[in-house]
Amino acid sequence: MLIKRKEFIQIGSLATASLLMPRFLKAFENKNAVPPGNKVVIVLQLSGGNDGLNTVIPFQNDLYYKSRPQLGISSSAVLKLDDEVALHPALSAFKQLYDEGNLGIINSVGYPNPDRSHFRSMDIWQTASASNQYLNSGWIGRYLDAQCHECNKPTQAIEIDDVLSLALKGNDMNGLAVKDPKRLYGTANEAFFKDIRAGHETLHHDQPIDYLYKTLAETLSSADYIFKQSKLHPSNAEYPRTELGNNLKTIASLIFSDINTKIYYVSLGSFDTHVNQAAQQQRLFTEMNNAIAAFVNDLKANHRFEDVLLFTFSEFGRRVVQNASNGTDHGTANNMFLISGGLQQKGLINPVCDLSDLQDGDLKFKVDFKEVYATVLKKWLDADDEGILGEKFKYMPFI
Repeated sequence: MLIKRKEFIQIGSLATASLLMPRFLKAFENKNAVPPGNKVVIVLQLSGGNDGLNTVIPFQNDLYYKSRPQLGISSSAVLKLDDEVALHPALSAFKQLYDEGNLGIINSVGYPNPDRSHFRSMDIWQTASASNQYLNSGWIGRYLDAQCHECNKPTQAIEIDDVLSLALKGNDMNGLAVKDPKRLYGTANEAFFKDIRAGHETLHHDQPIDYLYKTLAETLSSADYIFKQSKLHPSNAEYPRTELGNNLKTIASLIFSDINTKIYYVSLGSFDTHVNQAAQQQRLFTEMNNAIAAFVNDLKANHRFEDVLLFTFSEFGRRVVQNASNGTDHGTANNMFLISGGLQQKGLINPVCDLSDLQDGDLKFKVDFKEVYATVLKKWLDADDEGILGEKFKYMPFI
């Protein structure tokens, strides 16, 4: 079957996924299972700019309630971690993780000269650039570039989505966006795509078309492999029937299959709460709390909790003072959660934000987020953090 150029439009989302496929995916099909103890990272992106001040709450600080007369969460409702700091009342599973020693909280995380644009600040976080630096590759993508040198030890990153984020795009290698392995497998096995692959085996075309055929063939092969691996040890646990619940269940099934994947990327949002923040944050935190509770219990039951590190981030925090719409506007520094059975430092890793020392009404950052990335890359993934991030950052003690 000879396909015309214009017919490639019919490939749709599968073709898009194909072009994001790393060249080494065929090597993915080796039979060498990842041994128990394989370290896995899960990045949970809280899209839209989560309000960190109503997440990790300085409930004894009068400045907090003065700045948020309607939006401040009552000290009688919060989940207290100690005499000064508490969690949002919807985060009961996080409180349990804290009590068990499986939760770390990093406060006042950000970067110099912060940008309040969603798009630009997200680019900074995803590429690990300076605020005045523009990069075309993401920090996870560059990790793949580094780890797949000559592809003798192939690694992979999977985003549970239909579109690949900049974070997973490298200079040479890319991660893979897969919302549902079963759906991708079903699409890949449609007769249309099989006919294309079969018809091209003995044909020669110009280079761009050859490339499209090649990437399509690799996508079909990889879709088959990922789906079959995900069926080896599917999670049988009960998860909330929410988008994040379904996504974390997919990740759990892939982890249990020992597929050779080191990093998973998943998003929840939007946390852009300019208006009536309380209800929106409550709803999103309830979804996050319940999904992560099921995920952690699943990992524990399958003896993988010590091997998995989940961390959260958001592109920026919110302003300290509430606005006139019972919401908050774009701010700067924020907090990050670390969840794992393998944390070396737990609880409040650094002091909570200082509301008496603001810059233009915003929280001052105390921890550069690239220090977190460097620590994860070096201490958890055993990677060349300096080569990937472009400079040396100090390591933190949570690993």
